[in-house]
Amino acid sequence: MPIRKILLVDDSKTELHFLSDLLGKRGYSVRTAANGEEAMRRLAEDKPDLILMDVVMPGQNGFQLTRSITRDPHYANVPVIMCTSKNQETDKVWGMRQGARDYVVKPVDADELIGKIRAFD
Repeated sequence: MPIRKILLVDDSKTELHFLSDLLGKRGYSVRTAANGEEAMRRLAEDKPDLILMDVVMPGQNGFQLTRSITRDPHYANVPVIMCTSKNQETDKVWGMRQGARDYVVKPVDADELIGKIRAFD
């Protein structure tokens, strides 16, 4: 199934703007959420084809949210790519254990991110 709709979860307005713009210019339909609660509402409203997930957020962090989403049978088939400044190998391993399918470190390299998204097409 081609990736068209992306849910972008990040508490940074700057990051949301930058990534929304980058993805929008490449033809993706982007919806945003600033925290876990908002992300779950967005999921319920319109199931995305892929989720880009920050880790460090107030309330539920990205690892916890990824685990909740990927273990929910209704959303288990939606790939999650962690998109975070946490660049330690242990962070990546932990993210993948929570159900993430890939991991991108900020600052995001546009070509790398698009390549990772297209890998799910």
